Amino acid sequence: MSGLGGDVEETIFAPVRSQTAFEETVDRLGTAIKLGLLKPGAQLPPERELCAMLGIARSTLRQALTALAQSGHLHATRGRGGGTFVADPPPPAQPPSPELLAEWRDVCDWRLSVELGVAVLAAERATPAELDALAAIVDEIDELLEDFPAYRQADVRFHVGLAEATDSARLIGAMTEAQGAMTDLIAHIAHPPEVLDWANAQHRRIVGALRARDGDAAARLVVEHLRGTEHILAGLLPG
Repeated sequence: MSGLGGDVEETIFAPVRSQTAFEETVDRLGTAIKLGLLKPGAQLPPERELCAMLGIARSTLRQALTALAQSGHLHATRGRGGGTFVADPPPPAQPPSPELLAEWRDVCDWRLSVELGVAVLAAERATPAELDALAAIVDEIDELLEDFPAYRQADVRFHVGLAEATDSARLIGAMTEAQGAMTDLIAHIAHPPEVLDWANAQHRRIVGALRARDGDAAARLVVEHLRGTEHILAGLLPG
């Protein structure tokens, strides 16, 4: 087991919120690994215990553990003495600049403010053809989970397409600028296919809310989507 003190263990494995349980679990464990609270080679508690401590379903936990294994932060072994262990050594990463680390949450806040307005207006204004185009991008992304550069290009087209559905040149410009800033951040983290698949499932639900002309639901789903990205950055961003 990890050998953590009781207070530290309670903090790392405290219950997470249900709306972003997957991303928050990646955040919580990834941050603990980065900070050395979960040391290289340490064994995580068994899945049943972790589920009870974090207050999440086993399927959600397994998705988070898979994502962290894909990013090189964890590895699992089977058989007697098996379990899930912190990678030793941790995954190498090119650290981002101090300036980027200092402002990354501001970038996420700015993106959130832009995309919230876009979601509400797109729910009112998107044409059937624009919604079909967004759905087609989501289908395309499903085939790109193992090719992150292509995934990211399609992801940007999806979010800019949301802005285009508002018919607002200023919002299209703001969305494009925000996506450029996010690309600079995302370049510094691993891209586990499990995380990409989860994010694209959120894209699909956003399109569904737009088709229903439900601006409140679209805004709520966008908040969940972007907060999830923020948690992934917090968990995997080096430095």
